[in-house]
This record gives sequence, C-alpha cells and structure tokens, in this order.
Amino acid sequence: MPLLNREPSVYPDSMFSDGGIGSFHQANWWCLSTLARSEKVVSRLLYAQKMPFYCPIILKRFRSPNGRFRESYVPLFPGYIFVAGDEASRLAALKTNKISRGQLVVDRAQLIADLLHIHQAIEAGVPLTPEAKIAAGDRVRVRSGPFAAVEGYVLRREGKTRLLLAVKFITQGVSMEIDEALLERI
Repeated sequence: MPLLNREPSVYPDSMFSDGGIGSFHQANWWCLSTLARSEKVVSRLLYAQKMPFYCPIILKRFRSPNGRFRESYVPLFPGYIFVAGDEASRLAALKTNKISRGQLVVDRAQLIADLLHIHQAIEAGVPLTPEAKIAAGDRVRVRSGPFAAVEGYVLRREGKTRLLLAVKFITQGVSMEIDEALLERI
C-alpha cells in the first residue's frame, strides 16, 4: 500500500481522452521548472485553480531504512510541470512561489504527442524506467498491441529491448520493455 494516496496529476481529467486533447492544441503550453521537490504542491495549487496542467506521476517501490518495502507516488520528470493556457495562466502559476522559471513550448503539437504517449504508458500500468537524457538509437513505431502507432527510440539494456518514449522539449523520457517483433523502423 502506498504511503499516501495518489494526487491529481492532470486537469481536466479528460485532457488525454479522445476529444479532450484537441481543445489544447490551440492553447499555449508552458514547461514550468519547479523548485526542488515541489511538483505535487504546484499540482495541488493548479488543480485548486482549475488550471489545465499535466505532471506525470508513477508508483515507485523502494526499501525503507528499516528494510521494509514501501511504495510512493513520485513525479516521472522531477522538477517539471506542463501547463496549458495563456500568459495569465503562466503568471498565476508563477504566483505559487514554487516555480523557478517557465518556458513557452514552441512546438506544441510535438509536446502534446509526447505527453500523450507518456500518459498512455502510465495508464497501461507498464513498468517505466526514467531516462535522464535521450540516447541516440533507431527511431521506431510500434506495429500492434496496446501501444500501436506509438513512436520512440530503441534502447538495449542487459540484453533486453526497451522502447524510449521521449519528451524532447526537456530532453528526458521513460523506457519500457517491449518485444522487438512489435517494432518497425521509421
């Protein structure tokens, strides 16, 4: 059982549903850098203000100092939150005093596609491994299965094939183990 309940990581809840994401293609997107360990606080504040945001959260298992296994919900990309809105939305987020800087995302369509792929992987419950930097590799597309049409990069680690799902704007991503037979080179 996790130490604390999962907190809101996306507002509105329908942001990544079939019809929801379309309304956010026209909005400006901001990549906000939070102060250390402030992602959940900022998420709570933005949720209370009903401001559209996304902060990917995953369940992490760890061993406590007394040797027991614990679970906790942690941000997938420490230090980052994505906000959709206008300049007033950005300023409202900055007023939380938990943001160190905010960058306007130039390629909104690419960011939305990247975040959608990350959201799909989290919702599917596959084990994800955060990757600090995007590594060079073959660009691939998944041919079939629950992740059909998802694009990413191939990583090889300990003889296993992993698919890297990247958020290019912050040069970070996550990887998941995948059967190589499901992949096709782009």
